Amino acid sequence: IPKGTTSPSVNSSTLSSSTSPPAPEQLRYENMSGSCVKSPYLPGPRMVLYTVFGCGAVLAVFGNLPVMISVLYFKQLHSSTNFLITSLECADFLVGVTVMPFSMIRSVVSCWYFEDTFCTFYMCCDVAFCYSSLFHLCFISMDRYIAVTDPLVYPTKFTVSVSGICIGLSWILPIVYSGAVFYTGVNDDGLEELVSAFSCIGGCQIAVNQGWVLVDFLLFFIPTLVMIILYSKIFLVARKQAKKIENCNSKAESSSGTYKARVAKRERKAAKTPGVTLVVFLISWLPYMIDSVFYSFLGSMTPSYVYEIFCWFTYYNSTLNPLIYAVFYPWFRRAIKLILTGEILKDSSSTINLFPKKA
Repeated sequence: IPKGTTSPSVNSSTLSSSTSPPAPEQLRYENMSGSCVKSPYLPGPRMVLYTVFGCGAVLAVFGNLPVMISVLYFKQLHSSTNFLITSLECADFLVGVTVMPFSMIRSVVSCWYFEDTFCTFYMCCDVAFCYSSLFHLCFISMDRYIAVTDPLVYPTKFTVSVSGICIGLSWILPIVYSGAVFYTGVNDDGLEELVSAFSCIGGCQIAVNQGWVLVDFLLFFIPTLVMIILYSKIFLVARKQAKKIENCNSKAESSSGTYKARVAKRERKAAKTPGVTLVVFLISWLPYMIDSVFYSFLGSMTPSYVYEIFCWFTYYNSTLNPLIYAVFYPWFRRAIKLILTGEILKDSSSTINLFPKKA
């Protein structure tokens, strides 16, 4: 089941309501048969959920936006790698703008307060932008692998043109996939009875059959496998290169202990970002994907609140990406300072040196 869709377990309250009809004020549309039932959250927990989900949306927007501004404005940051990262931040930014606010209301209230046609568009944005973020992460892992394993020819291998092709694929493939799933009606072939049983008026539930769930899983599994393999190789290459440097310079260093400490620090720094990226990505995506496969093929029922937690784990990956890919770099902190202080309004500010003098 792609992100944003609703499993039958989410609507279990609708089934239970058949034996004990809910009060009119508990329905999305009062006194209307078949209306969706609002969530039973009390005002306190509801406010906590709105705060947690709302903060995620705000961070996704205002965390990714400065990265895009920095790379596009400062000429020193115009590189194939940074353009790819900027496109990633754009995908995560769109998740924060077009998906998370509406998912917040749907998750807390369990009803849909917007037009039915917008529900399909919202689902398409959900799947397209989240998978676009995933594909960007995969291409970034390829970029980093080439940069670490073959640094001398890297500028000729991963050019701006190659980066543009990667960016294009990262956008076109998810958009075509989401449109094919939700706007052609093939997503619920063979599930007509299930959709009829679990749908309600005032909801936003779209079912996906096993065939498309399998495609959905492969779109996740293949890029993830590529990332795991490449980041593992990056880590091993970084260790190997650090040991070579240590062996070549150990005789020339009078204080070997100090030198080894510097090499070890360099080694950890080279492997830190890929390692953090991979761990955060797996923590964010694996629970949801495993639950989707288990539900579709094994029929395991997931409680609605657990399902929503898994969904928001994937959303929060878009919030954490700018912290991983940007905040860890000194140039980003300097660029943010220039933006917040208004220095970018001065003449020739786009040519300011953002890199430390020691770099």
